[in-house]
Amino acid sequence: MSWSRDDMVRRAAAEVRDGQIVNLGIGLPTEVANFIPPGTNVQLHSENGLLGMGPFPYDDEVDAQLINAGKQTVTALPGASIFDSALSFAMIRGGHVDLAILGGLEVACNGDLANWTVPGKLITGMGGAMDLAAGAKRVVVLQSHVAKDGKPKLVAKVTLPVTALACVHRVITELGVFDVGGDHFVCVERAAGVSDDQITRGTGAPVSFDR
Repeated sequence: MSWSRDDMVRRAAAEVRDGQIVNLGIGLPTEVANFIPPGTNVQLHSENGLLGMGPFPYDDEVDAQLINAGKQTVTALPGASIFDSALSFAMIRGGHVDLAILGGLEVACNGDLANWTVPGKLITGMGGAMDLAAGAKRVVVLQSHVAKDGKPKLVAKVTLPVTALACVHRVITELGVFDVGGDHFVCVERAAGVSDDQITRGTGAPVSFDR
């Protein structure tokens, strides 16, 4: 067994702490907004210029002019602020984002991250990935453990174009939760029914297990 998509997102939401400013990357991380526990005082930041982002809207709440960095319609909580991208990136580069939850293509055990492009594939641009990875105080990556072709995405050394070096603190996959350990990954939590051997076989770097 392994965690479902919702399980992974729910576990990522558990990384959010009261009082934090949090940026949710494009893709799966954006769904974290729907799983933050009620009563948690957190300000969600979107690099296109929104602080105080709420969960995705119901059909009768959609405002086509209120979008996140992935061009998805979102809601704004009471007290939210809207500003230009220059100020938004000043927040990121100034170290004012406490936590960034990003998607990933590869993460190395020393914390290097590749998440913005696959050579030969058409992309629209890097967006805020490099700034967030380098500027956030803590970076958690939410991704699948292996690629569609079965190759590990937790690796000893990244092979794809690098987003930022030594920036990732934790990786959450369908198999569990992994911290970077320099020359290995540390499994700090595993999904129900997942064995040590399953994790070891699916990881392209040594893994230790925090019992």
